[in-house]
Amino acid sequence: MSGTTTTRATFPVTEAINTKLNESFNPTHLEVINESHMHNVPANSETHFKVVVVSSKFESAKGLVQRHRMINGVLSEEIRGPVHALSIVAKTPEQWEKLKSEGKDKI
Repeated sequence: MSGTTTTRATFPVTEAINTKLNESFNPTHLEVINESHMHNVPANSETHFKVVVVSSKFESAKGLVQRHRMINGVLSEEIRGPVHALSIVAKTPEQWEKLKSEGKDKI
């Protein structure tokens, strides 16, 4: 068999973040991006992440800080443990659609 296939099970932190954000926010758009390779860490590390979460649950949030707190609360176990850095983009579906129409959704 040629080539290598990487499954989500190979990256348990990525999978945990993905699962928790899906279960908590029921997002219309979700990206979990492992940016660890851009930092001085061993290969295949799971320490630096960027998440893009688009959810109607953010409509009740009074601001960006509250949205970040919501996400940080859901991922508190990962933040206390293996995750060293977490970049967050949290948008409502309306905000996301506006970004898409302006061609600014490639975050």
